[in-house]
Amino acid sequence: MLLTLLILFLGYTLVAVMGVAIKIFLKPYSANIESSGIKGAGALIGVFERILVFTLVMTDQYAAISIIFAAKSIARFSELNDRDFAEYYLLGTFASITIAIVVGIIFKLIFGNIPLFP
Repeated sequence: MLLTLLILFLGYTLVAVMGVAIKIFLKPYSANIESSGIKGAGALIGVFERILVFTLVMTDQYAAISIIFAAKSIARFSELNDRDFAEYYLLGTFASITIAIVVGIIFKLIFGNIPLFP
C-alpha cells in the first residue's frame, strides 16, 4: 500500500511540474497572445488537467479524457474566434494532455496496473 502511494505521488508530482516544460514549449508562440483573466489561472488549470488525465489513464478511462478537452473548449469558446489564441490554446492543451497520457502509460508499463482504490 505504501509503495503504491509513493508511486502515485511520484506520477502526480511529475505531471504537475511538467507545466514548466509546456511553458518553455509555448514561449515562442505567446508573443501575439493578450493576457486576460486571472494571472496564473491557466497554469493552475493545466496542473489540474494533467492530474485528472493521469488519473484517467491509470484507471483505463481513456474515453473520459475527451470530456476534459470538451469542457475546456466550451469555457473558451468565444476566445477561439481569435486564430492566434486558438492555435496557442490548442498547442497548450494538446501538449498538456499528451504529457499526462504518456507519463500515465509509462507508469503503467513500468509498474503495471496500480490499484488507485484498493
